[in-house]
Amino acid sequence: MFHPLYDVVDFRIIAPYTLWIQFDDETEQVIDFTPVLYGELFGPLRKLDQFNQVVLDSELRNLVWPNGADFDPWTLHDWPQVVDELA
Repeated sequence: MFHPLYDVVDFRIIAPYTLWIQFDDETEQVIDFTPVLYGELFGPLRKLDQFNQVVLDSELRNLVWPNGADFDPWTLHDWPQVVDELA
């Protein structure tokens, strides 16, 4: 399956478990990650102090957490269309 490539260029924590994200195509998303914070990889991020450790990986141009959790930038870019599948 082909999908466009996007880079995350900026982000801000705007509420608990919610990020504002800007992409290289000048689009933005506001994402509440609460519905997907389950399982071995994403479950630990339900602890707000863990979630808030998110950083922008300058090499991969993606958001990553210290425990190795991340989301493909395409997934973040198209969040409204994919969140139900992820949850």
